[in-house]
Amino acid sequence: MFISYDEFRQRADRVMAEIAAACVAAGRDPKEVALLAVTKTHPAAAAEYAARYGLAAVGENRVQEGVDKRAQTTAAVRWELIGHLQSNKARLAATHFDRVQSVDSVKLLNHLDRAAAEVGKTLPVLLQVNAGRDPAKFGAELEDAPGLLQAALALPHLRVDGFMTIAPLSDDPAVATLTFQYLRELRDRLAAETGRPLRELSMGMSGDFAAAIAAGSTQVRVGTALFGTRGQEPTQ
Repeated sequence: MFISYDEFRQRADRVMAEIAAACVAAGRDPKEVALLAVTKTHPAAAAEYAARYGLAAVGENRVQEGVDKRAQTTAAVRWELIGHLQSNKARLAATHFDRVQSVDSVKLLNHLDRAAAEVGKTLPVLLQVNAGRDPAKFGAELEDAPGLLQAALALPHLRVDGFMTIAPLSDDPAVATLTFQYLRELRDRLAAETGRPLRELSMGMSGDFAAAIAAGSTQVRVGTALFGTRGQEPTQ
């Protein structure tokens, strides 16, 4: 059974308080960090809950799941694709999502640009960088990111908002900290070189968003802490 809205609200309040505390500890304004509610594997009601609470966006990992869920709800939120995107689903993603965070190749950039042109929109994107050099993660390598950015900036139907990364799984918290710092440093350098703000740094999830906020994250992606585990009663 899916959780009630009251349970979600209590969970969201706790997460927002943790985000605010992490911002204070890092000397940042909590308004600088947005919470992306990750609704993957949860019913369409999860997006309704997020909208009712006042969150601006939800994140989905799979294109078709997001498309189906969006069709089932009138939630006034942005839909962001955060999972790996295959080129053959670029048109579906460009049509139904408000932003794609997982752009990691020039090939995918070109497919998304063509798809956005076909549906008559400028598609916001984030470039996914494997800043932790984790072989299990998708994303461009750090040294390839400048070329990927240049390719993206040359495409007329895409708008590059910034970057996204996922830290490697590790018992050592320094691994996540370094991953986030590497992406922040990369963003700062490329913003200076290109003259583009590249404001968005989507980094940090339930277990590591405090470190991400300390490193400069502008959006943290949280699912289980908000909605519980799919098919189980939520744990406190």
